[in-house]
This record gives sequence, structure tokens and C-alpha cells, in this order.
Amino acid sequence: MTLLSIQSASKRYGPVTALDNVSLDVPAGSRTAVVGPSGSGKTTLLRLIAGFERPDQGKVCLDGEVLANGPSAVPAHKRGIGIVSQDGALFPHLSVSDNIGFGFERGAADRDKRILELLDMVELDRNMLTRRPHQLSGGQQQRVALARALGRKPRLMLLDEPFSALDTGLRENMRKAVARVLQAAGITTILVTHDQGEALSFADQVAVLRDGKLVQAGSPQKLYLQPRDRETALFLGDAVMLPAIVRNGFADCALGKVAVDGDHQGKAEIMLRPEQIRVVPDDSQPAYHGRVVEVEFGGATCTVAVSLEGVALPPILIKTSSVALPETGDRVRLDIAGKAHVLSVR
Repeated sequence: MTLLSIQSASKRYGPVTALDNVSLDVPAGSRTAVVGPSGSGKTTLLRLIAGFERPDQGKVCLDGEVLANGPSAVPAHKRGIGIVSQDGALFPHLSVSDNIGFGFERGAADRDKRILELLDMVELDRNMLTRRPHQLSGGQQQRVALARALGRKPRLMLLDEPFSALDTGLRENMRKAVARVLQAAGITTILVTHDQGEALSFADQVAVLRDGKLVQAGSPQKLYLQPRDRETALFLGDAVMLPAIVRNGFADCALGKVAVDGDHQGKAEIMLRPEQIRVVPDDSQPAYHGRVVEVEFGGATCTVAVSLEGVALPPILIKTSSVALPETGDRVRLDIAGKAHVLSVR
């Protein structure tokens, strides 16, 4: 069942087209991540959904209710949508309790009980109720902001770069905690982020915007392994691109004969993710081999640059475990796991 439906939405700011005919469905109870480079239209799309902006054309519908039809729109405060921003936007002069309870009905008999329930829901200690925002860590502030947004019982939750100001380790923990809280509450969520890894791990649907257009939407696995074009492939992660001749489910390329997806035929460009390629020490004379030209140690995951002998291509960068790491100058064989994705056929 679709909770949010965006139909052919466009938005211009003077001569600049921020969104160009964007259509996207968000299933009820799902988590959708919207990603794209700076200026791609992510924030504008979020503002149209929230009601802070109105589309020049197109519709925004939530649970069957039309929130916007061109410039005609329901005000933001009547949409039943919760928002958590990058800085949390907590009131500095209010306690944690008053921040969470802000917006509750005045004199509500169950106010204190609801605040405690929300505090427990976002996994914060009750002894923090009397603290002010400046007495909290960045992660704690974001949890309070989430609790405040949940207190309004939103039909939809919008997360606008909520983890970007946090340290790497805390960021990952917060992402998991927020996902857990929202899933338990059964709230449909849209996350806007510039972090591709964050989008892929948080969401069950990822939408990629570029130049105001929706390039591709689907499951994280689908977009990562089968991107629509070269730009999307490189935006979502490191990739090895190779020219090839594709026929009968295989590609003849610099790495030999590689299985491919689809039923393409002819000259093509294929894509492999670096983790699909395994570096195997080999001093024999295989038909396709290479030599290690650089090793970058990175702890659990290292990068090995391999120059293919007899092939006029830049060195291939491969992600590999630090266990049995080859050394610069070693002769290696490259084994492929899974199938390559055919990006384009010429």
C-alpha cells in the first residue's frame, strides 16, 4: 500500500529548475532514502512534502489526501508530518521534558506519562528530563528531537540529514537506533542524505536525484548492483568500468570471460563492484593477469591497485581483506564473483 505519492512534481526558482517532473511512491511503513549530489533537488523535494514549498505543477498525496495540487496546498502544520533536521532545532531555554512535550495540548492530563513513554522509546535515561540541550551530546540531542517529532503522532517522518553532524561511530549507532525506533512505531520515513552508505544501509527504497530529475528508484541492492547509468554507479560507490563484447550471457573483457546480467549483445561497457574481484597470487602465465602496483592498508578493508599486463587501461582498484595482503610487485590473477552489470550497449 502506498502512503505517499508524488506525481509529476516540478519546482522552479527563477531560471533554475530545482525539480523536473519527479514522480515517486513511498510504501506505508517503509524507509525511503533520497540521495544525490549538491543541487540535485533533495531538499526541495523534502520541502514540498513538508509543505514549506509549493510545487509549480504536480501533486503530493498522503494516505489518499491531496496535500498539494500545483500551487494549491494544505499548510505545513495541518499535514501531520514530523521533521527532524540536521541540528535537531531544540529550544535551548527549555528542558528535555519541555522540548519533548512542546506542542502537546495545554493541560493534558497524560502529558507527563506521554513524555516518559517517548523518552523510553528513543532509549534515553529518565534522569535527563531536567537537562537543557547544551548539557546533552549530539546523539542525545537528536534522540530528543526525534521524541518531540514522534509526540505529534505523525503519519510520515522526514529526516533531513539528521546524522551529518555526528562523529562516524556515533553516526552509525544513531542511524541504527533511529531505524529501530521508527520501525517499532510503524512510521513511514523519508531520509534525505548525501551519504550513499547511510542511504543503502538505512532504507528499503533508495531514490537517486540528479539535476532535479529522478534518475532511479528501487531497493538498495538493485541500485547498487544494477544502476541505470555510469553516473549513478559511481555516485553509489566505487566501481570498475570495462569495455567489453557481450554475447550469450558473457562479456569478453580485460579480465577474461565474465558472466553478465540481462540478454545484451554487442559492444558494451560493463561494471563490477571492487568487492566482486578477488586478488589471487599467481606466478604462472594465465591468459589474463596483472601486477600489483600499489597497496593501501586500511585495516579490515584494504585497497590494491592492479595493472593488467598487455592492456591499455588504468590500474584496477580492488577492495580486499587485510589477511594475506599481496605486496607491491606481486604477480596476481583476478577472480570474479557474481555477474557484471551491463551499463550500456553501443
